[in-house]
Amino acid sequence: MVTENTTIEEVLSKYPRANKVFLKYGLDCSGCQIAEYESIGHACRIYGIDIKALLKDLNELAQAK
Repeated sequence: MVTENTTIEEVLSKYPRANKVFLKYGLDCSGCQIAEYESIGHACRIYGIDIKALLKDLNELAQAK
């Protein structure tokens, strides 16, 4: 399960297709140098993204794998 404490890099390495979800929310995470350390919750707070919606989409993608 993807949570707000999961790092962006963890999600991208486990689910490469998650990049499309991040892009949907305006996050170009695949080339970001801090993706290894930045949690999803932190990115949402910084960029004003609805964390519940993002987590819902990421978890749906993870379950569909």
